[in-house]
Amino acid sequence: MLLEFSCSNHKSIRDKIVFSAVAGSDTTFEDKTKEIAGVRVLKSSVIYGANGSGKSNFVDAISFVKNLVLNSINHQPGQGINQRPHKLESTGKESMYQIHFIVKNIRYVYGFSLKNLLVDEEYLYYFPNRRQAKIFDRKGNEYTVGSRFKGKFGTCKDVLKPNRLMLSCAANFTSIAEISDVFKFFSDELVIYSAVNQDNWMNYSLYQMNTNEEIKKMVLSFMQNLGMGIKDIKVSIDQKQMEDADLPPFLSDEFKNLLLQTKVNAISAKVLYDKFETDLMQDESMGVKKLFGLLCPIIDILVHGKVLICDELESSLHESIVYQLVRTFINSDTDNFAQIIFTTHETGLLNLDLFRRDQIWFTELEGTDRYTDLYSLAEIKNVRKDENFGKGYITGKYGAIPMLNVNFANIISEL
Repeated sequence: MLLEFSCSNHKSIRDKIVFSAVAGSDTTFEDKTKEIAGVRVLKSSVIYGANGSGKSNFVDAISFVKNLVLNSINHQPGQGINQRPHKLESTGKESMYQIHFIVKNIRYVYGFSLKNLLVDEEYLYYFPNRRQAKIFDRKGNEYTVGSRFKGKFGTCKDVLKPNRLMLSCAANFTSIAEISDVFKFFSDELVIYSAVNQDNWMNYSLYQMNTNEEIKKMVLSFMQNLGMGIKDIKVSIDQKQMEDADLPPFLSDEFKNLLLQTKVNAISAKVLYDKFETDLMQDESMGVKKLFGLLCPIIDILVHGKVLICDELESSLHESIVYQLVRTFINSDTDNFAQIIFTTHETGLLNLDLFRRDQIWFTELEGTDRYTDLYSLAEIKNVRKDENFGKGYITGKYGAIPMLNVNFANIISEL
């Protein structure tokens, strides 16, 4: 599970921001925490903020770290790392990323910094027996390793390049158990949902409902508990030959001919109600489609104890559905520990006893430089445990809301 993430000089994030999923001293709603490896960890966290304040960039920074760990081994000589610093900074200023997490009841700290689109520093530490020990520490292309790992990194020395992370290289060219566990955390256990990968999630869900009857039953049970009237879903997956009409006109004839010889999976889904059926992709609302796309991956996350980072969870979903999704994570009684960390504009969730003060976070643009600040409700003084958090947020008590001083009637009258 995720304990902490910090970064600097990433898109709208200029100065260092720190997000923590470690529970504070507050003893309210202890069912929303779980002690693992000596740390009280929060099961869920929510991030609020005005449009453009940096919520999505926070999620993007975590996604950037995940993707660089997984893919930097493929970077070619002379190729820079595709990273965007703050608009008023340059690639020559350090961009820093650090993440604390737990795998198999052992705490790890991994981080790196970039300069001029190349890796400047990188390190990985862990806490066996709850004492910090070094796995590796890198500066440029030189590195040192902890005493327990002497001679184990030799095979990745030749593939380590300024545009590659050592973790990525070591995961591919060594057999160190701790490296494999850390890499697996990024590849399998840190799950990020955004507008970019929604189609992939839908395809995964439809495949699951087509091949796994138990998963399908769980999805339908959730839908029925929401009172949506859905009785069944029938998924069919066939292979079809692509036709010329399916291809965009700007493709070259050579590429078109290649694609026309390729068979692709044709997926269709019918949603059954009492007296009629609909085509999921053609007839149903965005909310129903999003829910069908979300539920199978969420079941996998809950069963296997993964971390879900979700940008704008409420998009196209009713507040009550978002509430039930978050409650599902909080009340999950599986042996594994699942977390959900999400951004939202849905202030109604703040009035439903879902969150402690240390689970509520805000993003706000600061100064004339327009950089993102991130802070939790627990950091704000004079906020009572029993306070109406939703009302306090709407009235601007905690900041992180748009300053609406525009009189649209006057603007229109001047046109």
